[in-house]
Amino acid sequence: MSQKKILFVCLGNICRSPSAEAVMKHLIKKEGLEDLISVDSAGILAYHIGEPADVRMQVHAGKRGYVLTSIARKINPEKDFEEFDYIITMDNDIYADVLDFDEHNNFRNKIYKMTQFNSEIEADEVPDPFYGKAEEFELVLDILEDACKGLLEKIKDELKSENQGTNRE
Repeated sequence: MSQKKILFVCLGNICRSPSAEAVMKHLIKKEGLEDLISVDSAGILAYHIGEPADVRMQVHAGKRGYVLTSIARKINPEKDFEEFDYIITMDNDIYADVLDFDEHNNFRNKIYKMTQFNSEIEADEVPDPFYGKAEEFELVLDILEDACKGLLEKIKDELKSENQGTNRE
């Protein structure tokens, strides 16, 4: 069974995508799926390359038991589109930008909006909290927790289906 690889993408890779990475890693560990699912994050801009996650985001995530360990990097479409099974974007603009990076439409089936996986919280986007208040960081985490649960269920179903296919051969 091949490992599923997820890449979360936001603007600068210091708030939303590292938080999604931390939430998903937490859920994966809780389910004991570390060998089957790997997670990374990136930004579409290079402003923060090499920096840790925004301190405010780290504090809010830490209150929920998440540790943001990622270091900001810029998405590399040539490498990342091939390597990752899921490229999950945080808002409509980033979704459009990532689709534009796929010039020949070879990877459209891998590109999703984070909120496509929400089941409890109605949201079209994961809002950027960078210029916001504490409540906005909390809202981001609420949306990400909901969406990561939904995404994990989708991947678990895929893994189960692949495993059943392998067992039939």
